[in-house]
Amino acid sequence: MTMLGNYIDGHNLASDSGRDAPVYNPATGEESLRVALSSADETRTAITAAERAFDGWRRVSPLKRARVMFRFKALLEANAERIATQISREHGKVYSDALGELTRGMEVVEFACGMPHLLKGEHSLNVGGGVDSYSMMQPLGVCAGISPFNFPAMVPMWMFPIAIAAGNTFVMKPSEKDPSVPLMLAELLTEAGLPDGVFNVVNGDKEAVDVLLTDDRVQAVSFVGSTPIAEYIYTTASSHGKRVQALGGAKNHMVIMPDADPAQVVNSLMGAAFGSAGERCMAISVAVCVGDEVADHLVRDLKQAIADMSVGPGTGQDPEPHMGPLVTREHADKVLAYIDSGVEQGARLVVDGRAFKAVGHEQGFFVGPTLFDHVKPGMRIYDEEIFGPVLSVVRVDTYDEAVRLIDAHEYGNGTAIFTRDGDTARQFCESIQVGMVGVNVPIPVPMAFHSFGGWKRSLFGPLHMHGQDGVRFYTRMKTVTARWPTGIRGGAEFSMPTMG
Repeated sequence: MTMLGNYIDGHNLASDSGRDAPVYNPATGEESLRVALSSADETRTAITAAERAFDGWRRVSPLKRARVMFRFKALLEANAERIATQISREHGKVYSDALGELTRGMEVVEFACGMPHLLKGEHSLNVGGGVDSYSMMQPLGVCAGISPFNFPAMVPMWMFPIAIAAGNTFVMKPSEKDPSVPLMLAELLTEAGLPDGVFNVVNGDKEAVDVLLTDDRVQAVSFVGSTPIAEYIYTTASSHGKRVQALGGAKNHMVIMPDADPAQVVNSLMGAAFGSAGERCMAISVAVCVGDEVADHLVRDLKQAIADMSVGPGTGQDPEPHMGPLVTREHADKVLAYIDSGVEQGARLVVDGRAFKAVGHEQGFFVGPTLFDHVKPGMRIYDEEIFGPVLSVVRVDTYDEAVRLIDAHEYGNGTAIFTRDGDTARQFCESIQVGMVGVNVPIPVPMAFHSFGGWKRSLFGPLHMHGQDGVRFYTRMKTVTARWPTGIRGGAEFSMPTMG
């Protein structure tokens, strides 16, 4: 059985912690490999490697650091099929979805390639007599990232490309449920010319995480995951003087107005609710129908669309299924328990995915697409993030009631409205208490040059991920005010000036 270790100081290293965990193929339910759970001392070794590499890396020009990112992106493209296949095998999402995840991660690498421009700072000439003022954007030092299982490539690449291109060094702690891809990324970074120690991967659990949160050498921590853990990450790391951006849970609502295009709504909801088996922090899990007529038609159409869905292994099938399994048996059981609670609390179960079995893969971690109607606040399936293929339909009488419903929820990650009316959409975008909003777009994930993050208990910390907020998070500003006496001018130079 293959045992995955760590990637520290430019090398794959076996762990001697004596602790490990299984990694499964979700489609078959079989254990495919094991991953080491690193000790506190091994985590500190990774931090030491990053600390040692920092002084040299910060002095490399932004242009040369960006060139490493260019080469890294080319290697990602060359290895895209291999990486996407591994994502599908360990996470369970279908191959095309895994490839899409990798593409969205590469967009952040592309953004980081522009770091020489992003670090330019500000300049004011003659703020006083012969006095100029300018700012420098400088790196922090050793930074750490803690990523979830649902995006083993994309979410790490929301973090480390910007941090590294800005001159920091990095320690990545990926999910122990699907740890192979971050190690693959580390190897490609080394192949791209990144110096040893600039990027390190430590596999582990809470023991490793707590070291990253408390070690004085770590200056900043990025996290994506559930709200209880995000709150713990934020509180612990902040109390130890670190910058923190911790993205938590979500309960994303889609408001469907009476004038919305019915076919567009159904197609959008199917992908947004059941794509990646609902294991997305931006998945739409609540459809808010304004009016019973809208709800009746939607439930009827969704029921038929679900009947036409194909569910099966994410790789190796032709044609590819629409949806694969969940990541682990424990997570599948958790989703099944939520469906049970919805029935017990009085929601109408329209499509029941509890008994689904994939033919030939009966031991896989599958839960069929599930649809509830007449869901209300106070039910667990409405209040809590399920993170599975479960869609709830909520009925309201008016647009204002829909807005109040969304604003009252503890999460404010993403939302969408489907309508043909520009005034309604504009008002919704301006007033809704949610961090990311889509207008006739079901999953409004910003492009890399904008920033990703929610409101309320979906985000802990003031800055969102990637985009300009990402650059600000991984740098600190120094402002210089300077006056120079008259000096001796140099002689002429006739060769082409070069930089870098």
